Amino acid sequence: MKLRITVHGVAYEVDVEVLDVGEGFAMSALPPAPRQTSPFPGASAGAGGGGSSASPSPRPAAPTLPPSGSRTASPQGTVTSPIAGTVIEVRCAPGNTVKERDVLMVFEAMKMNTSIAAPGAGTIKAVHVAVGDAVREGQILVEFE
Repeated sequence: MKLRITVHGVAYEVDVEVLDVGEGFAMSALPPAPRQTSPFPGASAGAGGGGSSASPSPRPAAPTLPPSGSRTASPQGTVTSPIAGTVIEVRCAPGNTVKERDVLMVFEAMKMNTSIAAPGAGTIKAVHVAVGDAVREGQILVEFE
């Protein structure tokens, strides 16, 4: 099957071959399909809620946050980029005082906007990026005092 794929305005024609089990890969090499569970307690995963005798798989524990009192009032250190992208908005400057979860900047990555929030209350020491900058994952964005 031929497909046309466009990446950054450049069109590519590619041939795609659909393989059956045993034609190029072993079925045992594939991971098992994840079990679909209902987000509602007591509801079954199947349509119509009917008669599955299998018990639902246990849900993973929700991540726990430290108690609010265990965070320092003035985080010292840096905020790094969780993703690669382009800075489209900077909402802080050196000397600004921010509260926990205040939006420091906004990135565009894969046509989606991602907000970068303050990890805690503090004062901005330095901002290392500007609007239009391309950033990589793990790059230092902001320093706190």
